[in-house]
Amino acid sequence: MENVVRPVIVVGVSVFLTVLIGWATDVLLRKADERHSETPLWGLLRRARVPYQLVLCAALLRGSYDEAELLQEHRTGIGRTLTLVLIGAAAWLVIRIAAAVVETTYTRYARVHHDAARVRRVRTQVTLIMRVVSAIVGVVAAAAMLLTFPAMRAAGASLLASAGVLGIVAGVAAQSTLSNMFAGLQIAFGDMVRLGDTVVVDGEWGTVEEITLTFLTVRTWDERRITMPVSYFTSKPFENWSRGTPQMTGIVYWHLDHSVPMEAMREKLRDILRACPAWDGRACSLQVTDSTPNTVQVRALVTAKDADDIWTVRVTVREEMITWLSAEHPYALPRVNTAESVLPPHRIPSPDGASLRRAYDFPRTGGRG
Repeated sequence: MENVVRPVIVVGVSVFLTVLIGWATDVLLRKADERHSETPLWGLLRRARVPYQLVLCAALLRGSYDEAELLQEHRTGIGRTLTLVLIGAAAWLVIRIAAAVVETTYTRYARVHHDAARVRRVRTQVTLIMRVVSAIVGVVAAAAMLLTFPAMRAAGASLLASAGVLGIVAGVAAQSTLSNMFAGLQIAFGDMVRLGDTVVVDGEWGTVEEITLTFLTVRTWDERRITMPVSYFTSKPFENWSRGTPQMTGIVYWHLDHSVPMEAMREKLRDILRACPAWDGRACSLQVTDSTPNTVQVRALVTAKDADDIWTVRVTVREEMITWLSAEHPYALPRVNTAESVLPPHRIPSPDGASLRRAYDFPRTGGRG
């Protein structure tokens, strides 16, 4: 009877204490979150209750397993399994706590600073920092798990002795991966590109949606995703429309007839921009920038607060100006000349051969020239 009651009591008490401590901790965190609503730390820490309870349960069971005297023939295997669960749960808990602290720091920074560019830069940095922390904790946890096996501890000396050779081989084999990882850190702390920036890469413009240690994802205007290695942004030139200030200047071109009324077009451009909410009011101008035998090139210069608005302003100005010209000044639209051509003058000899006269006639057969 004791062999049955003892394991039940030990396991039952461990589970009960785990549930009780976990519930008490969650209550304290909930009250702290209600009392300090200005910070999200306590609410974020509540997300770690599952790994927290798992750590408690594994630790209690591992510490009281000898008292349970359960399955003594498998004592070593069960003890090692509980140790592995404890290490994995502890690593999970550390990652959750670190994520809560980092997210709280970023939230406070975003509330204090209203510069969107600086906030995006910090967001990029904390995201990559969390990825690095998760990777380090995962590697340490895996190493700790492996060291629980005696065979791995015995092989540790030989592994350390050959660490130099293995490091060189791994460095050569993973050269591309390592270069991308270092490029990711350079992007995070070099302020080259940030989450939410509008960039142009390989002729495609879009918004930076995700940055990892190895790749970067750009969401284009037509909802496509372009995934590129981060080393691209450290080795090749690219356009970053969000660097500095997001304000942009746009250009609209028309090819019109030489008789186009420029002053009337300038007035109409100002009227169109005043009615366009996307125009930021900084600047607008209209000039003839080029001419050909048949048309003139007219350029409108407009401004907006960011890339999305400048696109709206440009298409609005182009469409409404063409509509206005078609309705009010159709003669200003480009035309194809269909008048008869005039031959160049040439000289032909007079009948007596003593003088020359100019002629514009086509050559005729028969009769006098």
